[in-house]
Amino acid sequence: MPTANTRRLTFWAPLVLIAGAGIAILFRPVAVPVDLATVERNSIRVTVTDEGETKVKDVFVVSSPVPGLMRRIELEAGDPVTAGVTIVASIEPSDPLFLDVRTQAESQAAVRAAEAAEKYAAAQVRRAEAELDFAAAELKRYEGLASRNTVSENELDAARRRAKTSTAALEESKANLNVRGSELEQARARLMTPSLSRNNRGEDCECVKTYSPVSGAVLRVLRESEGVVTSGTPLVEVGDPRKLEIHVDLLSTDAVQVEAGQRALIEAWGGNKPLEGVVTRVEPFGFTKISALGIEEQRVNVRIDLVDPPEQWARLGHGYRVEPRIVLAETDDVLTVPRSALFRDGDSWSTFVAEDDVAVMRHVELGLGNAFDAEVVSGLSAGEQVVLQPSDRVQEGSRLKPRS
Repeated sequence: MPTANTRRLTFWAPLVLIAGAGIAILFRPVAVPVDLATVERNSIRVTVTDEGETKVKDVFVVSSPVPGLMRRIELEAGDPVTAGVTIVASIEPSDPLFLDVRTQAESQAAVRAAEAAEKYAAAQVRRAEAELDFAAAELKRYEGLASRNTVSENELDAARRRAKTSTAALEESKANLNVRGSELEQARARLMTPSLSRNNRGEDCECVKTYSPVSGAVLRVLRESEGVVTSGTPLVEVGDPRKLEIHVDLLSTDAVQVEAGQRALIEAWGGNKPLEGVVTRVEPFGFTKISALGIEEQRVNVRIDLVDPPEQWARLGHGYRVEPRIVLAETDDVLTVPRSALFRDGDSWSTFVAEDDVAVMRHVELGLGNAFDAEVVSGLSAGEQVVLQPSDRVQEGSRLKPRS
Protein backbone atom coordinates (compact mmCIF):
# COMPACT_ATOMS: atom_id res chain seq x y z
CA MET A 1 0.00 0.00 0.00
CA PRO A 2 1.48 3.42 -1.04
CA THR A 3 2.91 5.48 1.74
CA ALA A 4 2.07 9.13 2.41
CA ASN A 5 5.31 10.33 0.80
CA THR A 6 4.62 8.30 -2.28
CA ARG A 7 1.15 9.75 -2.53
CA ARG A 8 2.46 13.33 -2.13
CA LEU A 9 5.16 12.74 -4.76
CA THR A 10 2.63 11.25 -7.12
CA PHE A 11 0.40 14.31 -6.66
CA TRP A 12 3.01 17.11 -6.88
CA ALA A 13 5.44 15.71 -9.46
CA PRO A 14 3.16 16.29 -12.49
CA LEU A 15 2.30 19.75 -11.27
CA VAL A 16 5.98 20.68 -10.90
CA LEU A 17 6.77 19.34 -14.37
CA ILE A 18 3.88 21.29 -15.91
CA ALA A 19 4.92 24.49 -14.10
CA GLY A 20 8.55 24.07 -15.19
CA ALA A 21 7.53 23.53 -18.80
CA GLY A 22 5.35 26.63 -18.69
CA ILE A 23 8.15 28.76 -17.25
CA ALA A 24 10.59 27.45 -19.91
CA ILE A 25 8.10 28.31 -22.63
CA LEU A 26 7.48 31.77 -21.18
CA PHE A 27 11.13 32.72 -20.84
CA ARG A 28 12.61 31.11 -23.91
CA PRO A 29 14.13 33.65 -26.47
CA VAL A 30 11.58 34.96 -28.98
CA ALA A 31 12.65 34.99 -32.63
CA VAL A 32 13.18 38.56 -33.97
CA PRO A 33 11.43 39.27 -37.28
CA VAL A 34 14.00 40.66 -39.74
CA ASP A 35 14.46 41.43 -43.42
CA LEU A 36 17.24 39.47 -45.11
CA ALA A 37 19.27 40.10 -48.23
CA THR A 38 21.54 37.73 -50.12
CA VAL A 39 25.18 38.59 -50.72
CA GLU A 40 25.69 38.45 -54.52
CA ARG A 41 28.22 39.33 -57.16
CA ASN A 42 27.21 42.49 -59.02
CA SER A 43 28.66 45.59 -60.62
CA ILE A 44 29.15 48.68 -58.48
CA ARG A 45 29.44 52.31 -59.51
CA VAL A 46 30.57 55.29 -57.41
CA THR A 47 29.10 58.62 -58.58
CA VAL A 48 28.46 62.20 -57.56
CA THR A 49 25.38 64.02 -58.76
CA ASP A 50 23.59 67.34 -58.49
CA GLU A 51 21.21 69.46 -60.52
CA GLY A 52 22.71 70.88 -63.72
CA GLU A 53 21.73 73.18 -66.55
CA THR A 54 22.25 73.01 -70.30
CA LYS A 55 23.96 75.95 -71.95
CA VAL A 56 24.96 76.87 -75.48
CA LYS A 57 28.76 76.92 -75.53
CA ASP A 58 29.14 80.30 -77.19
CA VAL A 59 26.32 82.78 -76.59
CA PHE A 60 26.69 86.06 -78.50
CA VAL A 61 24.91 89.20 -77.33
CA VAL A 62 24.17 91.52 -80.25
CA SER A 63 24.30 95.14 -79.02
CA SER A 64 23.45 98.48 -80.56
CA PRO A 65 26.54 99.93 -82.31
CA VAL A 66 25.19 103.51 -82.31
CA PRO A 67 22.64 105.51 -80.33
CA GLY A 68 19.37 106.16 -82.13
CA LEU A 69 15.85 104.95 -82.82
CA MET A 70 15.72 101.18 -83.11
CA ARG A 71 13.02 99.76 -85.38
CA ARG A 72 10.96 96.87 -83.98
CA ILE A 73 12.81 93.54 -84.05
CA GLU A 74 10.78 91.02 -86.03
CA LEU A 75 12.89 87.99 -85.04
CA GLU A 76 11.58 85.62 -82.38
CA ALA A 77 13.28 83.08 -80.13
CA GLY A 78 14.09 79.95 -82.15
CA ASP A 79 14.30 81.68 -85.55
CA PRO A 80 17.37 80.57 -87.57
CA VAL A 81 20.07 83.14 -88.31
CA THR A 82 23.01 83.17 -90.72
CA ALA A 83 26.30 84.86 -89.92
CA GLY A 84 26.70 88.16 -91.77
CA VAL A 85 23.38 87.74 -93.62
CA THR A 86 20.49 87.90 -91.15
CA ILE A 87 19.65 91.46 -90.08
CA VAL A 88 19.05 91.43 -86.35
CA ALA A 89 18.16 95.11 -85.89
CA SER A 90 17.95 98.39 -87.81
CA ILE A 91 18.84 101.58 -85.97
CA GLU A 92 18.23 105.08 -87.29
CA PRO A 93 20.98 107.31 -85.86
CA SER A 94 19.64 109.87 -83.43
CA ASP A 95 19.43 113.60 -84.14
CA PRO A 96 21.49 116.06 -82.07
CA LEU A 97 19.98 117.34 -78.85
CA PHE A 98 18.43 120.77 -78.36
CA LEU A 99 20.88 123.48 -77.25
CA ASP A 100 20.40 125.58 -74.15
CA VAL A 101 20.73 129.40 -74.39
CA ARG A 102 24.33 129.59 -73.20
CA THR A 103 25.55 126.74 -75.41
CA GLN A 104 23.76 128.23 -78.41
CA ALA A 105 25.38 131.65 -77.80
CA GLU A 106 28.80 130.05 -77.45
CA SER A 107 28.28 128.06 -80.65
CA GLN A 108 27.19 131.18 -82.57
CA ALA A 109 30.27 133.02 -81.36
CA ALA A 110 32.41 130.07 -82.44
CA VAL A 111 30.84 130.23 -85.92
CA ARG A 112 31.62 133.93 -86.25
CA ALA A 113 35.21 133.31 -85.11
CA ALA A 114 35.56 130.48 -87.60
CA GLU A 115 34.16 132.65 -90.42
CA ALA A 116 36.69 135.40 -89.58
CA ALA A 117 39.52 132.87 -89.50
CA GLU A 118 38.43 131.53 -92.88
CA LYS A 119 38.40 135.06 -94.39
CA TYR A 120 41.87 135.69 -92.98
CA ALA A 121 43.12 132.40 -94.45
CA ALA A 122 41.59 133.32 -97.85
CA ALA A 123 43.43 136.66 -97.73
CA GLN A 124 46.66 134.80 -97.00
CA VAL A 125 46.07 132.63 -100.06
CA ARG A 126 45.57 135.70 -102.28
CA ARG A 127 48.73 137.25 -100.88
CA ALA A 128 50.69 134.05 -101.51
CA GLU A 129 49.35 133.94 -105.10
CA ALA A 130 50.54 137.52 -105.68
CA GLU A 131 53.95 136.71 -104.27
CA LEU A 132 54.16 133.65 -106.52
CA ASP A 133 53.20 135.64 -109.64
CA PHE A 134 55.90 138.22 -108.86
CA ALA A 135 58.51 135.52 -108.18
CA ALA A 136 57.64 133.67 -111.39
CA ALA A 137 57.90 136.87 -113.47
CA GLU A 138 61.20 137.75 -111.82
CA LEU A 139 62.60 134.27 -112.51
CA LYS A 140 61.56 134.49 -116.17
CA ARG A 141 63.26 137.89 -116.49
CA TYR A 142 66.48 136.66 -114.84
CA GLU A 143 66.57 133.60 -117.12
CA GLY A 144 66.40 135.93 -120.16
CA LEU A 145 69.23 138.08 -118.80
CA ALA A 146 71.28 135.00 -117.97
CA SER A 147 71.05 133.83 -121.58
CA ARG A 148 72.84 137.06 -122.57
CA ASN A 149 75.31 136.74 -119.70
CA THR A 150 73.98 139.93 -118.13
CA VAL A 151 73.41 138.51 -114.58
CA SER A 152 75.51 136.19 -112.52
CA GLU A 153 74.63 132.59 -111.73
CA ASN A 154 74.27 133.50 -108.06
CA GLU A 155 71.51 136.01 -108.81
CA LEU A 156 69.74 133.45 -111.07
CA ASP A 157 69.81 130.84 -108.29
CA ALA A 158 68.38 133.34 -105.82
CA ALA A 159 65.51 134.05 -108.22
CA ARG A 160 64.79 130.33 -108.53
CA ARG A 161 64.81 129.95 -104.74
CA ARG A 162 62.33 132.82 -104.32
CA ALA A 163 60.01 131.19 -106.89
CA LYS A 164 60.08 127.83 -105.08
CA THR A 165 59.55 129.50 -101.72
CA SER A 166 56.54 131.38 -103.06
CA THR A 167 55.08 128.12 -104.43
CA ALA A 168 55.46 126.42 -101.05
CA ALA A 169 53.96 129.41 -99.27
CA LEU A 170 50.92 129.28 -101.55
CA GLU A 171 50.39 125.55 -100.82
CA GLU A 172 50.74 126.23 -97.10
CA SER A 173 48.18 129.01 -97.16
CA LYS A 174 45.74 126.85 -99.16
CA ALA A 175 46.09 124.06 -96.60
CA ASN A 176 45.47 126.56 -93.82
CA LEU A 177 42.34 127.72 -95.68
CA ASN A 178 41.06 124.12 -95.80
CA VAL A 179 41.64 123.76 -92.05
CA ARG A 180 39.73 126.96 -91.34
CA GLY A 181 36.90 125.78 -93.61
CA SER A 182 36.65 122.51 -91.67
CA GLU A 183 36.58 124.40 -88.38
CA LEU A 184 33.75 126.54 -89.72
CA GLU A 185 31.78 123.41 -90.68
CA GLN A 186 32.30 121.98 -87.20
CA ALA A 187 31.14 125.22 -85.59
CA ARG A 188 28.03 125.30 -87.76
CA ALA A 189 27.37 121.60 -87.00
CA ARG A 190 27.20 122.39 -83.28
CA LEU A 191 24.25 124.69 -84.06
CA MET A 192 22.24 121.91 -85.71
CA THR A 193 18.87 121.20 -84.05
CA PRO A 194 16.75 118.03 -84.10
CA SER A 195 14.58 117.51 -87.13
CA LEU A 196 10.89 117.91 -86.41
CA SER A 197 9.89 115.32 -88.99
CA ARG A 198 10.80 111.67 -89.33
CA ASN A 199 11.11 109.54 -92.43
CA ASN A 200 7.89 107.86 -93.41
CA ARG A 201 7.81 104.31 -92.01
CA GLY A 202 6.96 103.06 -95.46
CA GLU A 203 10.22 104.42 -96.86
CA ASP A 204 13.69 103.05 -96.32
CA CYS A 205 15.53 104.90 -93.57
CA GLU A 206 19.21 105.61 -93.51
CA CYS A 207 19.57 102.99 -90.79
CA VAL A 208 22.60 101.19 -89.42
CA LYS A 209 22.07 97.47 -90.01
CA THR A 210 23.18 95.04 -87.30
CA TYR A 211 23.87 91.49 -88.51
CA SER A 212 24.11 88.18 -86.67
CA PRO A 213 27.77 87.36 -85.85
CA VAL A 214 27.23 83.56 -86.03
CA SER A 215 24.97 81.02 -87.69
CA GLY A 216 22.49 79.26 -85.44
CA ALA A 217 19.27 80.46 -83.84
CA VAL A 218 17.90 83.31 -81.78
CA LEU A 219 18.06 82.29 -78.12
CA ARG A 220 16.38 85.33 -76.60
CA VAL A 221 15.13 88.73 -77.73
CA LEU A 222 16.18 91.23 -75.08
CA ARG A 223 14.68 94.36 -76.66
CA GLU A 224 11.76 93.79 -79.03
CA SER A 225 9.71 96.98 -79.27
CA GLU A 226 10.73 100.08 -81.21
CA GLY A 227 12.40 102.71 -79.10
CA VAL A 228 15.42 104.88 -78.48
CA VAL A 229 18.54 102.93 -77.53
CA THR A 230 22.00 103.98 -76.47
CA SER A 231 25.25 102.66 -77.82
CA GLY A 232 25.96 99.22 -76.36
CA THR A 233 22.34 98.36 -75.45
CA PRO A 234 21.90 94.52 -75.56
CA LEU A 235 19.30 93.58 -78.17
CA VAL A 236 19.37 89.85 -78.99
CA GLU A 237 21.18 86.70 -77.83
CA VAL A 238 22.16 84.26 -80.59
CA GLY A 239 24.02 80.95 -80.60
CA ASP A 240 24.16 77.46 -82.08
CA PRO A 241 21.78 75.11 -80.17
CA ARG A 242 23.62 72.09 -81.58
CA LYS A 243 26.66 73.02 -79.49
CA LEU A 244 25.35 72.34 -76.00
CA GLU A 245 27.26 71.68 -72.81
CA ILE A 246 26.10 71.04 -69.25
CA HIS A 247 27.08 73.12 -66.23
CA VAL A 248 26.68 71.55 -62.78
CA ASP A 249 27.58 73.19 -59.47
CA LEU A 250 29.14 70.54 -57.22
CA LEU A 251 30.10 70.87 -53.59
CA SER A 252 33.82 71.55 -53.39
CA THR A 253 34.28 68.31 -51.40
CA ASP A 254 32.79 66.40 -54.36
CA ALA A 255 34.50 68.48 -57.04
CA VAL A 256 37.99 67.52 -55.82
CA GLN A 257 37.19 63.93 -56.84
CA VAL A 258 36.20 64.94 -60.38
CA GLU A 259 38.64 65.38 -63.25
CA ALA A 260 38.44 65.94 -67.00
CA GLY A 261 37.76 62.82 -69.05
CA GLN A 262 35.49 61.08 -66.54
CA ARG A 263 32.27 59.57 -67.82
CA ALA A 264 28.94 61.19 -67.00
CA LEU A 265 25.34 60.00 -67.28
CA ILE A 266 22.74 62.69 -67.96
CA GLU A 267 19.49 61.75 -66.24
CA ALA A 268 16.10 63.41 -65.69
CA TRP A 269 16.35 65.31 -68.97
CA GLY A 270 13.02 64.08 -70.36
CA GLY A 271 14.18 61.16 -72.47
CA ASN A 272 13.66 57.42 -72.01
CA LYS A 273 17.29 56.65 -71.17
CA PRO A 274 20.28 58.57 -69.82
CA LEU A 275 22.55 60.45 -72.21
CA GLU A 276 26.27 59.84 -72.33
CA GLY A 277 28.63 62.69 -71.48
CA VAL A 278 32.23 63.38 -70.58
CA VAL A 279 33.69 65.90 -68.15
CA THR A 280 35.66 68.56 -70.03
CA ARG A 281 36.61 71.05 -67.32
CA VAL A 282 36.59 71.52 -63.56
CA GLU A 283 36.86 75.24 -63.00
CA PRO A 284 39.56 76.23 -60.48
CA PHE A 285 37.49 79.03 -58.93
CA GLY A 286 34.92 78.22 -56.25
CA PHE A 287 32.04 80.43 -55.16
CA THR A 288 29.61 80.66 -52.26
CA LYS A 289 26.00 79.63 -52.81
CA ILE A 290 23.10 79.74 -50.33
CA SER A 291 21.19 76.46 -50.22
CA ALA A 292 17.41 76.12 -49.90
CA LEU A 293 17.90 75.70 -46.13
CA GLY A 294 19.84 78.96 -45.91
CA ILE A 295 23.24 77.26 -45.50
CA GLU A 296 26.33 78.73 -47.17
CA GLU A 297 28.00 76.18 -49.43
CA GLN A 298 31.21 76.32 -51.43
CA ARG A 299 30.43 75.27 -54.96
CA VAL A 300 32.57 74.57 -58.04
CA ASN A 301 31.33 74.71 -61.63
CA VAL A 302 31.93 71.55 -63.69
CA ARG A 303 31.40 71.42 -67.46
CA ILE A 304 30.22 68.32 -69.31
CA ASP A 305 30.07 67.70 -73.07
CA LEU A 306 27.38 65.48 -74.61
CA VAL A 307 28.77 62.44 -76.43
CA ASP A 308 25.57 61.11 -78.01
CA PRO A 309 24.62 62.41 -81.48
CA PRO A 310 22.60 65.66 -81.49
CA GLU A 311 19.62 63.81 -82.97
CA GLN A 312 19.09 62.03 -79.63
CA TRP A 313 18.85 65.26 -77.62
CA ALA A 314 17.52 67.62 -80.29
CA ARG A 315 14.66 68.72 -78.01
CA LEU A 316 17.06 70.07 -75.40
CA GLY A 317 17.72 73.81 -75.45
CA HIS A 318 19.56 76.55 -73.62
CA GLY A 319 18.83 76.68 -69.88
CA TYR A 320 17.11 73.27 -69.49
CA ARG A 321 17.33 71.39 -66.17
CA VAL A 322 19.13 68.01 -66.09
CA GLU A 323 20.74 65.77 -63.47
CA PRO A 324 24.28 64.74 -64.42
CA ARG A 325 25.74 61.73 -62.61
CA ILE A 326 29.55 61.77 -62.83
CA VAL A 327 31.15 58.32 -62.54
CA LEU A 328 34.16 58.45 -60.18
CA ALA A 329 34.85 54.68 -60.27
CA GLU A 330 33.08 51.50 -61.36
CA THR A 331 33.84 47.81 -61.44
CA ASP A 332 32.07 44.62 -62.59
CA ASP A 333 31.58 41.18 -60.98
CA VAL A 334 32.43 41.98 -57.36
CA LEU A 335 30.85 40.77 -54.15
CA THR A 336 28.39 43.40 -52.89
CA VAL A 337 26.39 43.89 -49.73
CA PRO A 338 23.59 46.43 -49.13
CA ARG A 339 24.64 49.52 -47.19
CA SER A 340 21.63 49.13 -44.90
CA ALA A 341 23.09 45.85 -43.57
CA LEU A 342 26.33 47.48 -42.35
CA PHE A 343 27.07 49.14 -39.02
CA ARG A 344 30.15 50.24 -37.11
CA ASP A 345 31.63 48.05 -34.41
CA GLY A 346 34.50 50.08 -33.02
CA ASP A 347 36.79 50.88 -35.94
CA SER A 348 35.47 48.06 -38.14
CA TRP A 349 32.47 47.59 -40.37
CA SER A 350 30.25 44.70 -39.32
CA THR A 351 27.06 42.90 -40.32
CA PHE A 352 24.80 40.19 -38.91
CA VAL A 353 24.76 36.95 -40.93
CA ALA A 354 21.80 34.59 -40.59
CA GLU A 355 23.19 31.08 -39.89
CA ASP A 356 20.41 28.53 -39.24
CA ASP A 357 18.11 31.42 -38.23
CA VAL A 358 20.64 32.63 -35.65
CA ALA A 359 22.36 36.04 -35.86
CA VAL A 360 26.16 35.86 -36.11
CA MET A 361 28.12 39.13 -36.16
CA ARG A 362 30.79 39.23 -38.85
CA HIS A 363 33.51 41.88 -39.40
CA VAL A 364 33.96 42.79 -43.07
CA GLU A 365 36.48 44.74 -45.12
CA LEU A 366 34.96 47.06 -47.73
CA GLY A 367 36.19 48.43 -51.04
CA LEU A 368 34.23 50.71 -53.38
CA GLY A 369 30.89 51.91 -52.15
CA ASN A 370 27.96 54.16 -52.96
CA ALA A 371 24.76 55.15 -51.18
CA PHE A 372 23.12 51.73 -51.77
CA ASP A 373 25.80 49.02 -51.97
CA ALA A 374 29.38 48.37 -50.94
CA GLU A 375 32.07 46.06 -52.28
CA VAL A 376 33.05 43.27 -49.89
CA VAL A 377 36.79 42.53 -49.96
CA SER A 378 36.72 39.96 -47.17
CA GLY A 379 34.43 38.63 -44.44
CA LEU A 380 31.48 37.38 -46.49
CA SER A 381 30.80 34.80 -49.18
CA ALA A 382 28.38 34.75 -52.06
CA GLY A 383 24.99 33.29 -51.11
CA GLU A 384 25.09 34.23 -47.43
CA GLN A 385 22.16 36.16 -46.03
CA VAL A 386 22.61 39.36 -44.01
CA VAL A 387 20.16 41.27 -41.83
CA LEU A 388 18.93 44.58 -43.26
CA GLN A 389 18.67 47.52 -40.87
CA PRO A 390 19.24 45.45 -37.70
CA SER A 391 17.44 46.86 -34.63
CA ASP A 392 18.76 46.85 -31.07
CA ARG A 393 16.89 43.54 -30.54
CA VAL A 394 19.31 41.78 -32.88
CA GLN A 395 22.36 40.65 -30.91
CA GLU A 396 24.98 37.96 -31.29
CA GLY A 397 23.12 34.61 -31.04
CA SER A 398 19.63 36.08 -31.43
CA ARG A 399 17.03 33.84 -33.04
CA LEU A 400 15.80 35.30 -36.32
CA LYS A 401 12.50 35.01 -38.09
CA PRO A 402 12.63 36.15 -41.73
CA ARG A 403 9.73 38.31 -42.78
CA SER A 404 7.76 36.99 -45.71
